[in-house]
Amino acid sequence: MSEKYIIQIKNLTKIFGDGVEIKALDGLDLNIERGEFLAIIGPSGSGKSTLLNQIGILDTPTSGTILLDGVDVTKMSDKQRSITRNKQLGFIFQYHHLLPDFNALENVMMPLLISGVKSSLAREISRKVLGEVGLADRMDHRPNQLSGGQNQRVAIARALVNKPSIVIGDEPTGNLDSKASDNIYELLRKLNSEHNQTFILVTHDVHMAEKTDRVIRLVDGRIAENSKNSV
Repeated sequence: MSEKYIIQIKNLTKIFGDGVEIKALDGLDLNIERGEFLAIIGPSGSGKSTLLNQIGILDTPTSGTILLDGVDVTKMSDKQRSITRNKQLGFIFQYHHLLPDFNALENVMMPLLISGVKSSLAREISRKVLGEVGLADRMDHRPNQLSGGQNQRVAIARALVNKPSIVIGDEPTGNLDSKASDNIYELLRKLNSEHNQTFILVTHDVHMAEKTDRVIRLVDGRIAENSKNSV
């Protein structure tokens, strides 16, 4: 297990289609440091979401390896993959995907309950995390009673409640106005700094990408640029 790198990707290839093959990832190599705040950018169809799905163990590659804390996730059973996703990975999407009939607290509790945490403890932990994202006074509100930015904060709390070592964001501010987007970025940066969690964000927001530690630009399933930001 590498102390420096939490993710090590080697010669990762993903091909879709039977007749006409589409190579979404083409022999990609990438190491991601523990605690890094990374942006992945690129044009539509460049392989960004495919790469996130591989890192998030939501799909399997055609070939190549992905080491997560030194363990090759491509060789895991379905059960092992599910356990690893729940314990080590947090997901934030463009659309928050909150359960409409549940309030903020109940939505955040869900991953803990799925993990087998007792309801009373899940409630206590979720209250604390909602407080961290600035929603201590909105816990009893349902999604339709919250703004877009507030709902995204609930989604972030839900992604963080299991204390994952890696947080994956697919356009986490893509559905927000510029002010809410900046607020969400600052929140993610704060959480990254305080908890030393690794954040990997796919974004079309160049302004956001420029404020991360490093930018990976994909073109045709390959890394066209790998540059550190001076933040």
